[in-house]
Amino acid sequence: MPFTGASHIRIARPSRDLARAEQFWVQGLDLAVLHRMTSEPGPHDLLMVGHPDAPWHLELVHDRRHPEEPRPTEEDLLVIYLDGPVPDELVSRLVAHGGRRVSSPNPYWNEWGVTIEDPDGYRLVLSTRGWTNS
Repeated sequence: MPFTGASHIRIARPSRDLARAEQFWVQGLDLAVLHRMTSEPGPHDLLMVGHPDAPWHLELVHDRRHPEEPRPTEEDLLVIYLDGPVPDELVSRLVAHGGRRVSSPNPYWNEWGVTIEDPDGYRLVLSTRGWTNS
């Protein structure tokens, strides 16, 4: 089957602490745990989060024997287009669950959204804009 706009996308990232990451993404953003794997006695633990009906999910991996240190930059963004105001309650919940509200070096995101760093330093932008292909 060829790649199409309906093809599922997995965004994979290392995590220092899957329990803290789960707090942020599940309790904070309200994503669902789609899959969890603890590979005892093996080294790799895995957490997949997302919405069950979305064509994407976030995979977070932790290798207990050789932990990979996350190396996000200020431009490593996961942008969610809300097409409306960012609820203050959502921002507060993300911060209460391990996130940190930050300013973006790109003024576009400061004007059109709220940027929150997850516990591993990756940035989530909640955009007030809607998505268009133009």
